[in-house]
Amino acid sequence: TVEQRAPVKAKLKALGLTPVGYGVVKLKNDEADSRKIFDFCKDMDIGIVVSEPDVDAFDLIEKLVKEYDIKMAIHNHPKRPLDRAYRFWDPEYVLSLVKDRDPRMGSCADVGHWVRSGVKPVDAIHLLKGRIFDSHIKDLIAFGDPKAHDTIWGTGKSDIPGVLSAYKEIGFPGPLHAEYEHNWENNLPEVKASLEFVKNWKPAK
Repeated sequence: TVEQRAPVKAKLKALGLTPVGYGVVKLKNDEADSRKIFDFCKDMDIGIVVSEPDVDAFDLIEKLVKEYDIKMAIHNHPKRPLDRAYRFWDPEYVLSLVKDRDPRMGSCADVGHWVRSGVKPVDAIHLLKGRIFDSHIKDLIAFGDPKAHDTIWGTGKSDIPGVLSAYKEIGFPGPLHAEYEHNWENNLPEVKASLEFVKNWKPAK
C-alpha cells in the first residue's frame, strides 16, 4: 500500500540503495490492472517493469510506457517442451514483439534460462542489442539441460566472460542481477565469489 511504501523508501535512502526493477510481474490487457503496476513503479522511482506479458496487451503496454516513461522488459524463462505457446525463451521472438515498438520496450535477459533452453547467451545479446534493459545472470553446470543448476560465475557453461564482453561491446549499462538459485540457504559465499569474478574480469584484447 501507499502507507507501507514510506518506510521502505526511507530504508532504501538510508542504505544508499536505488530500486531499479520490479518483477517478474504479469502485465495483462486490462488498463486498470496494468496501470496499478506502473503507478507503483512511478511512486517507488523504479524505471523498469520486468514482465512476461500477455501478447495481446502490447498496445496498452506501449501506451503506458510512453505515458510513465518507464521501460518494460520481457523476461525469459526456459523453453517448455509441453507448452509450445510459451515463446519468450526465444530471443528472436522477443525481438519480433518489440522491434517496431517504443524504444523503451525490450528484454530482461535471463542468461541462465537461455542456457537451459539451448540458446547461446552471447548470440542472443548481440541479437537484442539496444533492447536489453536488465539482465539476470546465472552460470550453469550444463548447456541445454533444463535442470542444470548454478555454479560460481566463470566456472560453468554460460560463458560469463563472453557475456560480459558482449555487454561491453553493445554498451549495456546494466543492471546485472546476481541470481543464484542453488544451495539456497547457504549460497552467500558462492554469490560473493561470483561478484569477485566480475570485479576482477578484464575484457580480452
